[in-house]
Amino acid sequence: MAGHSKFKNIMHRKGAQDKKRSGMFSKLSREITVAAKMGLPDPDMNPRLRAAINAAKAQSMPKDNIQRSIDKAARGDTENYEEIRYEGFGPGGVSLIIEALTDNRNRTATNVRTAVSKNGGNLGASGSVSHGFDRMGLITYPASAGNADRVFEAALEAGAEDVTSNEDGHEIWTAQGDLHEVAKALTPVLGEPEGAKLAWRPQTMVTVGEADAGLLLKLIDTLDDDDDVQTVWGNYEVPDEVMEKLG
Repeated sequence: MAGHSKFKNIMHRKGAQDKKRSGMFSKLSREITVAAKMGLPDPDMNPRLRAAINAAKAQSMPKDNIQRSIDKAARGDTENYEEIRYEGFGPGGVSLIIEALTDNRNRTATNVRTAVSKNGGNLGASGSVSHGFDRMGLITYPASAGNADRVFEAALEAGAEDVTSNEDGHEIWTAQGDLHEVAKALTPVLGEPEGAKLAWRPQTMVTVGEADAGLLLKLIDTLDDDDDVQTVWGNYEVPDEVMEKLG
């Protein structure tokens, strides 16, 4: 469990996310609807739906919104969303994996390509950067779930592969196929997780200097503003002193 947690730099910044609550609710609703449509509308019988609902609750999404998203799938009056992954490079040579849920592939491709190219990056072919990441399960808990030792012991007992903890919270990494079983085993011990999803964990990190960091973060914020983009993963690390200068 050595080392500083990189998760705050792997996903788009939570601070930016908090400012865009309505957009975030839209993305959470879309994930709930897709999860309910792909499986049973009962979260106890549908691990992906359960994880989507837990993620929505962690962001204080109203219960009515959650239920509406489930009902939408049950009625079959929803768009046909497809999951698409884009891979490419951002400023400073960092690798990015952009996951989207869209009902219009052409619109999303155009928007993502434009955002990347206008902010110092370029998209690559499928597989161009994903070979530098491991596909794993990621379970997240707030710092209030317990101290690092308690969470580490619980995760080890539940069958997790790695744990990183810092003042922002805990990230528990699992084998891809073990995600929902580990999350289920942790719930009685640590409570419901904030999130439980498949993730892209970089094998090596790239430290981004001040010259590239501003443009990189602008690119990630631009992608985050797109309703179709669900998650942006990357192998970048912005040092704290650079983040402070950028404000």
